[in-house]
Amino acid sequence: MENYYKHLQLEYFRKNKYRVWIALAALTILMIATFFTSINLGRAYIGPRDIAYVILGRLFAREDILSLLDETTSAIIWDIRLPRILCAFFVGGGLAVSGTIFQSVLMNPMADSYTMGVSTGAAFGASIAIYLNIMAMGFAIPITAAAFLGAVLTLCIVMTLSKVRGYLSPVNLILSGIIVSSILSAGVTLIKNAAGENVGAIVGWMMGSLSSSSWSEVFLVLPVTALGTLIPTYFANSLNLLSLGDEEARFLGVDPEKSRRIFLTAASMITAACVSVSGIIGFVGLIVPHMLRLVLGADNRKLIPFSMLLGGELLLVADTVARVLLRTEIPVGVITTMLGGPFFLFIFIRKNRRRYV
Repeated sequence: MENYYKHLQLEYFRKNKYRVWIALAALTILMIATFFTSINLGRAYIGPRDIAYVILGRLFAREDILSLLDETTSAIIWDIRLPRILCAFFVGGGLAVSGTIFQSVLMNPMADSYTMGVSTGAAFGASIAIYLNIMAMGFAIPITAAAFLGAVLTLCIVMTLSKVRGYLSPVNLILSGIIVSSILSAGVTLIKNAAGENVGAIVGWMMGSLSSSSWSEVFLVLPVTALGTLIPTYFANSLNLLSLGDEEARFLGVDPEKSRRIFLTAASMITAACVSVSGIIGFVGLIVPHMLRLVLGADNRKLIPFSMLLGGELLLVADTVARVLLRTEIPVGVITTMLGGPFFLFIFIRKNRRRYV
């Protein structure tokens, strides 16, 4: 049976290999174009030559190259725009990968980090940190660390509550996530009311923004996202079998309990790192897996790495639009919600038409 399943996978790959390579080439070209366009755009226009000079000079410590530019241009590229662009790419890719994993593990096409309560846990941790920073003069709690800790603790609580006789089921995980998320949402509302006139800082963080991104945020989200993408990609066959159901997965040699823990932990850690850096950015983890399934199918061996690429591209475009569209910057979470809402309306109408045709 296992050999037959592998045979079906090979046949599917042979039939769709050209589609995969075409999608990879298109995404790569689009990413390169978006990368340089994002650095160029802004209140201070910077040409491609200046960008090349700064990147080469900084990477290879070439002072002779950096001396060709003024310090302001170098600072704008290296200290402001480049960290923000890299954060946008890795946060978007990480959220998309976690959404793909959650949907496969929980066998629910609408599952994402909100379903598990991880994003809400990060929001609760960040809200506490912001509130304490406002109230306690001279005592600062890192918001990024508080958000990350809140997300991780929420994951532990959800997985503990969902155990029935030591067994984790998708239904219990979803229900536990919804319950914990509702309680934490009430806690966030209470903190916002307690903040009074200073509630704007909490609301601004929860709307999602990459405006304060720096190299420290890049070095936080990059390794977590990279490792959290590589591990599920390596075990993607197990994830494919797990999405068939526990009985089928166990029959084909996969331990559902152990695999589910590994994938949920990886997806939640990615989400924790991403949300702690950017705040709450919705719909990326939902729309990207659906977009890719329309083109590549449901094989997680392709979905996970492509989710990283397309999610990063999507959030980078959204953040660039949020940064340059108006005179005042728009929270990038607003842009992704405006994109995600019509997309899901399209999916909903499309499925209903297929059902009754």
